[in-house]
Amino acid sequence: MAFKIIDATLAKVGTTIMLENEPCTVRSFDISKTGKHGHAKVRIEAIGIFDGKKRVIVRPGHERFEVPMINKRKAQVLSVNGNQASVMDLESFETLDLLIPQDEELQSGIKEEAQVEYWEIEGKKAIKRLL
Repeated sequence: MAFKIIDATLAKVGTTIMLENEPCTVRSFDISKTGKHGHAKVRIEAIGIFDGKKRVIVRPGHERFEVPMINKRKAQVLSVNGNQASVMDLESFETLDLLIPQDEELQSGIKEEAQVEYWEIEGKKAIKRLL
């Protein structure tokens, strides 16, 4: 999949980066000063987009991170079966089975014929919001 590379000091709040081969959104970002013989350190706290897992890392400021390309697409819900929704892409008309996120607002709003936005990142797909 296509991606770009940024330095750790450019990973600001809201940026999506790859940590432990999972796309994560940066929630907090701190830079420490350089020492007499050392490099500036960056402390990044991020939340996984697909698994919701919190990841905290400390890396040198010159280290680089991959920024994945996010493909945002629109779909219409065909049916809801438990925690899965069968959706049809509104551009390519292909049908997909996607997991419904654990968000209360999304779970209550996803019904048949509703339109949703789903993200495709590194071959994984997830419903992100209602339209």
